[in-house]
Amino acid sequence: MSKRIRAGALTALVTAALAAGTVLTAPAAGAAPKTAAPKFLSASQLPPHPTSSWTAGPVTEGFPEALGFCVSTEGVPSYDYRHREFRTDLDTGAVQLTVVADTAALAKALAKHYDDLIRTCADRIEKADPDVAAEGRDYGKLPVEEGARVRGLHTETSWGANDISLMSVGRDGRTVTVVQWGQMGDFDDAPVTAFKKTTTTAVNKLY
Repeated sequence: MSKRIRAGALTALVTAALAAGTVLTAPAAGAAPKTAAPKFLSASQLPPHPTSSWTAGPVTEGFPEALGFCVSTEGVPSYDYRHREFRTDLDTGAVQLTVVADTAALAKALAKHYDDLIRTCADRIEKADPDVAAEGRDYGKLPVEEGARVRGLHTETSWGANDISLMSVGRDGRTVTVVQWGQMGDFDDAPVTAFKKTTTTAVNKLY
């Protein structure tokens, strides 16, 4: 997602996103069994860019700012968030988040919560900033592990910024992953088929 939108509207958009959150109650600390840390996508597993190769950043603790545009931590337990950011030499970027919940039931609820935030993001953007027109699209479910869903979001500002994002939420047992890809452009520029493959790989690769 272009920094031109985020710079002017991010605070208001995140505030609106938080208002849509649903509180999820976690069990007592120590209730979850220890598991191996989930694995992340590599740069070569992102949708191919026609003129630039992808570079993967390190796996980092914490919630990525790049996802704060539509997805947030508000209303959910304080899980250990980990993420990896990706970039090209041009105005295209991506990020993957992983969250290990305490139970499979909590992970299912968390995945639905994140998908609901993405599904309603376009409406919340327009309510938060009258200078931004937004449209969301549902690209359907993917039959991988406990399931995944892919959605698209296009935003256009009154001053001409034009951006397209693809976002997905998937789950494997107690682990939820969110993947976001974005660049300047519209729905015609979105590599939906390649992103679905990336999402399937992301969920399969967790364990």
